[in-house]
Amino acid sequence: MEATYIATEELTFEDFKKQILDDYRLGRISREASYLARREVLTGKAKFGIVGDGKELPQLAMAKVFRNGDWRSGYYRDQTFALAVGALTVESFFAQLYADTSIEREPASAGRQMNGHFATRFLNEDGSWKDQTKMKNISADISPTAGQMPRLLGLAAASSYYKQHNFEGAEKFSTNGREVAFGTIGDASTAEGHFWETLNAACALQVPMIVSIWDDGYGISVPTHNQRAKQDISEMLSGFQRSEGEKQGCEIIQVKAWDYPALLQAYARAEHYAREESVPVVVHVVEVTQPQGHSTSGSHERYKDEVRLQFESEYDGLKKFREWILDYSVEIDGETQNIATEEELDQIEKEAKKSVKNGQKKSWGDYNAAIAEIRDRLLPLVQQLGQVTESKMVEEQLKAFNALVSVGKKDVFHLVRKALLFTAKENSAARNELKQAFEDVFASEQQNYSSHLYSESQWRATEIDEVKPAFSDASETVDGRVVVRNNFDKLFSKYPELLVFGEDTGNIGDVNQGLEGMQEKYGANRVADTGIREATILGQGIGLAMRGLKPIAEIQYLDYVLYCLQGMSDDLATVQYRTRGGQKAPVIVRTRGHRLEGVWHSGSPMAGILNLVKGMYVLVPRDLTRAAGFYNTMVQSDEPCLIIEPLNGYRLKEKQPDNL
Repeated sequence: MEATYIATEELTFEDFKKQILDDYRLGRISREASYLARREVLTGKAKFGIVGDGKELPQLAMAKVFRNGDWRSGYYRDQTFALAVGALTVESFFAQLYADTSIEREPASAGRQMNGHFATRFLNEDGSWKDQTKMKNISADISPTAGQMPRLLGLAAASSYYKQHNFEGAEKFSTNGREVAFGTIGDASTAEGHFWETLNAACALQVPMIVSIWDDGYGISVPTHNQRAKQDISEMLSGFQRSEGEKQGCEIIQVKAWDYPALLQAYARAEHYAREESVPVVVHVVEVTQPQGHSTSGSHERYKDEVRLQFESEYDGLKKFREWILDYSVEIDGETQNIATEEELDQIEKEAKKSVKNGQKKSWGDYNAAIAEIRDRLLPLVQQLGQVTESKMVEEQLKAFNALVSVGKKDVFHLVRKALLFTAKENSAARNELKQAFEDVFASEQQNYSSHLYSESQWRATEIDEVKPAFSDASETVDGRVVVRNNFDKLFSKYPELLVFGEDTGNIGDVNQGLEGMQEKYGANRVADTGIREATILGQGIGLAMRGLKPIAEIQYLDYVLYCLQGMSDDLATVQYRTRGGQKAPVIVRTRGHRLEGVWHSGSPMAGILNLVKGMYVLVPRDLTRAAGFYNTMVQSDEPCLIIEPLNGYRLKEKQPDNL
């Protein structure tokens, strides 16, 4: 069930009552899912669990202002929000906990991410774009806390771009730039540089972004006073607060996590600032509780004192919500009306618990049925081989297998591999049948676990037709930088969705003049300068690319790529893999290097980069003609890449191809 919006226009009391009780029901479902997830881990059915209990009310409020076309870039505490916007069901919540590899049962990641990592599938099966304006969009989560922030900037910046640029096909991605990007982060993670860099850039660019900070006073076991210069993050952020008459800055709203009416008002205000005025907003949600502690790895009783534990019990959001519902009354036509009685709320809680248990049972059954299908196909063949082989070891392996309390895919594969190993010198029909069946099953499982490291669509880079440079007697000999500049000119003219941004990229046409004159010709929005903020230059590119644009994110020199390497490795390189082809972000990261200018600008990070960005192409052209060819290919591709232009080549003479 999805959360419903409590409209500002006049409602009947029955409508109002229904919306309140629907919220309470959804909050209870989310809470019961959190409780049961912990039990499933502690009883051995899953390896690890991290859930969103205690954050139900603010996420219900946030969901009410989250419209079709909007975007979320959050983290692993947001299950109530995902339930409320229809991006998650109880069944898919538990399917992810069990790492079910079925896209149908676990559409966010097909079992490739740990639980609490949410995503919507905005690609069709062939890799083409769905209409994002008709969806509530969730960019795929990553585990490094604060790592979601740079991408959030790009998701918001896309709305600002679409407000000013309309072209054929843009209608699939934006409705006049009205979309808001919602971000979520834990208060401890606001100590990370990614948070500050993102907020600073958002305030400078004035993009429609709402960042919710879930403040429960701890980062796992470390209290707030050990995290930041001031305990109150709102106070620390006060310098970002916009003043009257200023064109830059943000709005800061602080609200308590257990105050349902205040939360509704806070998010309504935040939405107005972001959607109507294109102003970034921070919603600082304080007094958040965490009923079960940080995760299944431990208990919060180890580091919270009795006073804090008592507070968490008394100010649990759902407990306070229940109290508010029971206390609420209004007089209509001389009669006192209430939302619900204690018995009615008890019934909702009972139904929520039953609903969650039923969903968990179904997910567990479906997960085990997939394993049983593999077991039932391969086990009889191993037994058949055991009857005809001379090796007694096959029977020993079967006995060990049959003694297992629970069976996973790994156990079945281990049995088959051992049986084939112990009969390696035999050539029987039984062994050949087992070997063929195992190869068939393994090929299917290879897709389940290893597909989509790179694109598998018709737009993957290796499917783009090669066009060799053409030269004639009339071909000019020019500086290498002129070749790449003139090629960019052709690309900007041909592809309206193409844009480039970075340090010194716009006004002066980059430090080596590879974009000379492009800003003047195509405008400051398409050829843009940024601050010195590599992590969010990359993140800006990721968000823009997810929303259908083709960004070239320029990092001035190769050595500075280290500032954004975390995002390249954890986020950009894994987008297709961690969603099993459900999302993509075809960013071109442009940089330059290899001038051997002392230890810096020497290309020294190359070995690390090559190993850390599997899932991206790393392209190192030996001259600027080849660089132009790489850009031409990757602009047409749906895959991300890093192109490292040769610093020594900009002033070397090259023949300019006639077919740029």
